[in-house]
Amino acid sequence: MANLANFTKEKEGKWTEPFVFIQGADPQFGMIASYVEHKKEDEWQEEIRLSKQAVQIINSMHPKPKFLVLCGDLVNAMPGTSSSEPQMNDVRDVFSALDPEITLFYLPGNHDIGDIPTEQGVEQYRRHFGPDHYSFWLNGCHFVVLNSQYYENESQCSHLAQEQREWLDGVLKEGPFQHRVVFQHIPWFVHNPDESKFYFNIDKPLRTQMLNKFKENGVSKIFCGHLHENAGGWDDTLELVVSSAIGAQLGEVPAGHGFRIVKVYEDRIEHNYVTLDNAPTDISL
Repeated sequence: MANLANFTKEKEGKWTEPFVFIQGADPQFGMIASYVEHKKEDEWQEEIRLSKQAVQIINSMHPKPKFLVLCGDLVNAMPGTSSSEPQMNDVRDVFSALDPEITLFYLPGNHDIGDIPTEQGVEQYRRHFGPDHYSFWLNGCHFVVLNSQYYENESQCSHLAQEQREWLDGVLKEGPFQHRVVFQHIPWFVHNPDESKFYFNIDKPLRTQMLNKFKENGVSKIFCGHLHENAGGWDDTLELVVSSAIGAQLGEVPAGHGFRIVKVYEDRIEHNYVTLDNAPTDISL
């Protein structure tokens, strides 16, 4: 986990030059064997292989990305199950090979802390990966990292959800900034901000409330995972981007194991999803 003391507004609050970062999602160690191949025994060697391949590609990029953010579902085993701790340990081990000049940021998904998160599940996540919500500054840009599971079901940890709500209200008052970007696991919507509630999005009344809050406070992009497909859309000036997985692929036409390359310019943010088989190492800015 990154040392957030190095990413304060005092140290990183001024824009200097364009840069690149990488957004990954859902390495989800164990999902391929369990969900895709329907094996009875937990195993995650394929996710280890894919994640190592992703790290190797990212390490080879020029210019070096400023950071890699993994948008949740780091593991497949739910908290309290026998494979949860071993999978978390292996995630940390694999991604520790990331070039030390490329900062690694984690955030939780539903499998990391539970579909109905508990204090115990959140504490286990924090012990392995650091805080479940935080913000950081880089090159004049403000990045806000959220635990989206609190928006899905806070019934067993309402005090933690309230803590994030109060924290977010304060964080969104910070500024000025060149860009403000949010990272989370579950997308507020998959294709359209008016779509009905289903498994892969967040309840519509809360969705509308939060999207309005983000727009009022200058958020231009929200990057998510969870779907294991590429998707997303616009809500006025706010773009929500859903990236497919480093790990297991879903959908009628799978996007392919990969990650998203994000280029940050003074006046805009550009992004494209690349697969591990065709990811470039020379990045033009």
